[in-house]
Amino acid sequence: MNINTRRSFIKKSAMLGLAGATLPQFGFSANKKEQKVMNNTTTRPKVLFFDVNETLLDLTAMKESVGKVLGNRSDLLPLWFTTMLQYSLVTTVGRQYNDFGIIGSAALQMVAANHGITLTEDQAKEAILGPLRSIPAHPEVKQALTDLKKAGYKLVSFTNSSNIGVETQFKNAGLLDYFDQRLSIEDIGKFKPHTDAYDWAARTMGVKPNECLLVAAHGWDIAGALWANWRGAFVSRPGAQQYPLAPTPEIAEPNLKCIAEKLIAIK
Repeated sequence: MNINTRRSFIKKSAMLGLAGATLPQFGFSANKKEQKVMNNTTTRPKVLFFDVNETLLDLTAMKESVGKVLGNRSDLLPLWFTTMLQYSLVTTVGRQYNDFGIIGSAALQMVAANHGITLTEDQAKEAILGPLRSIPAHPEVKQALTDLKKAGYKLVSFTNSSNIGVETQFKNAGLLDYFDQRLSIEDIGKFKPHTDAYDWAARTMGVKPNECLLVAAHGWDIAGALWANWRGAFVSRPGAQQYPLAPTPEIAEPNLKCIAEKLIAIK
C-alpha cells in the first residue's frame, strides 16, 4: 500500500467512524435492534380509548367514493391517506388547526393534481364527507363493545375527527350509547400522534398515562400512544401494520372481538 493509498484509507475510516458515532441510526449500532415490548397484561387499564375510523368504522364506502373521483384509481388511495396524515402533522407542527375532513379534501386535490386529474374543492369535500357521515361499524364491533362494558370497562372514543363529525358518525352507525365519553382533538387543536394529544386525553379523563390503553388500527396511532406512556392494543385490519421502530403493544389481534376477549381476561 503506497503512501497516498494509505492516507486515503485512514481518512475514509475516520469519516466512517465519525458518522457511526454521531449518527447511530446509520452506524454499526443499527445492526443491534432493540425493540421494547409493552407488556402489562396483569393490570387492567382504567380507561379504554378507541380510535374511530377504520378501528371501529368500515371505510369501504368512503374509499370507493374517493377512488371514483380519482378516475377509479384505487391504487392512489394509500397515497391520499398518507398525504392527509402528513399535512395534519404539518398543520400541528405549524401551530395551526383545520378540520381533519378539510385537510383530507385538500390532500385529495393535491393527489389528483399530481396525476393530471381535475378536482374542485367541492368535489373533493363531497367525495370524503358524503360517505364518511354514514359508514357502518365493522361487524364485530358492537358485540365487542357490549362485552367490554359488561366487564366493567370505561369506554372513550378518541379521534382526529371533529366533535360534530364523530357524533354524526356514531348516530348513523348506532354506536352513541356504547361510550362513556367522546373526545376529539378539535378541543386541543393538535392531531394525534402528537404526544400532547394523548396527555390531554388522559388529563381530561382524570387518569395517569399508564392507566390508559388505546385500541387502534393504525401503527402511527399506537406508536404515539406508547411513546406517551400509554398502553396499546393494535387491531390488524387488512393493510394495517405496526411501526417497527416503535415499542410493541401488549395486544395485537385481527379484530375487536379478539382484543375484547384478551382485555376481559385481565382481572
